[in-house]
Amino acid sequence: MSDPYRDRLADNFGARHVSAPERRALIRQVFVEVAPRYDIMNDLMSFGIHRLWKDRFAAAAGARAGEIVVDLASGTGDIARRLAATGATVVAVDPGIAMLRAGRRRETPFLQVAAEGETLPFPDNSIDCLTIAFGIRNVTQMNAALAEIHRVLRPGGRFLCLEFSRAQAWLRPFYALWSVAAIPLLGAVIAQSRAAYRYLVESIRRFPDQREFASIIAAAGFEDVAHRNLSFGIAAIHSARKRRT
Repeated sequence: MSDPYRDRLADNFGARHVSAPERRALIRQVFVEVAPRYDIMNDLMSFGIHRLWKDRFAAAAGARAGEIVVDLASGTGDIARRLAATGATVVAVDPGIAMLRAGRRRETPFLQVAAEGETLPFPDNSIDCLTIAFGIRNVTQMNAALAEIHRVLRPGGRFLCLEFSRAQAWLRPFYALWSVAAIPLLGAVIAQSRAAYRYLVESIRRFPDQREFASIIAAAGFEDVAHRNLSFGIAAIHSARKRRT
């Protein structure tokens, strides 16, 4: 199978063509720059709606006491906190030390591990559920990250991904205008990094739509692949399971 994700996203940083090592370094720098005001920017960019999305996402994960749950690209721990409230043992994984440190400013009822999605520090078949919210488009090689997620999940284990997606046709012009004009400006004023938010907007634009991303998940060996749109498709919850045999 061809790798459509790689064609559009893995070899670039925004509108720039870059190598994989350059992409990794540039994305790391983005999250160092935005970490101190990351949560404030999320509220402003989404008018607070991201909190409702994350509530629904955490509920969809179905985490429960006794399970081991990994929240990948955990950032400041918004999802990890929600998952930990279920009584599950939660490990928040993120490659960015600055983001993990920012998360420690609030209560952290979970473990924190610095690691990349392509090299997860967990044994085979050891995780009951793995979540990733707004992070899969920022890995250096998505196919490698999906392979790692598949490896660490136990047979029957659950994979859930919350990501920006393709809005319904009537909404696209308004959403595009907001994304291109307003978000980088907010990034410049609030986070003091217009370039970082310009990259984040471009990464959303280049990311596969709902059906294409579902096909990529299925090609990674998952079954029961499905998605549910949020806010008319601005974001989507993707879910899948590792085969039991």
